[in-house]
Amino acid sequence: MDIFQPSGNMVIDIGGGTTDIAVLSMGDIVTSESIKLAGDKLDQEILQYIKRKYKLLIGDRTAEDIKVNIATVFPGNRNETIDIRGRDLVSGLPRTITIGSEEIEEALREQVALVVQAAKQVLENTPPELSADIIDRGVILTGGGALLDGLDQLMAEELKVPVFIAEEPMHCVAKGTGIMLENIDKIEKIG
Repeated sequence: MDIFQPSGNMVIDIGGGTTDIAVLSMGDIVTSESIKLAGDKLDQEILQYIKRKYKLLIGDRTAEDIKVNIATVFPGNRNETIDIRGRDLVSGLPRTITIGSEEIEEALREQVALVVQAAKQVLENTPPELSADIIDRGVILTGGGALLDGLDQLMAEELKVPVFIAEEPMHCVAKGTGIMLENIDKIEKIG
């Protein structure tokens, strides 16, 4: 993605602690939004859902495993189950339950809707000529959250524009920083 061109590019970076949404053009941020909701918060939502529904206490690592292995945010997209172990909050003893993708979609629905809403807000604040570029080029998802099953489909359906997952989304920020450093002369001219 060449952000130094006079066309609009929209990026949604879903990291561990924040989700950053921006429209970039001519080497600058045209409009953006940053929300304190990302991978770690989604793990906590899974943890709380299981605690509330099953009275089972699980750890952060188990919640992350559930998110990575069976989670989906697009209804009906994935139908997998996983056995998880934790401590029963009633008896205090270890217990194993089986949980499915549909339940995780339900657990994450509210938080993912906040990400979608923030993306809509950025699009609404984007100048019309750049919005047309985004309709043509689509939105790029980066960061670990981009790997969440069905997120690209959900975003495409809600935003009414094509949504693509970046190549190697986990490494985009590091690689992009390297590219920006190689083009520091262009950045200094803009600033």
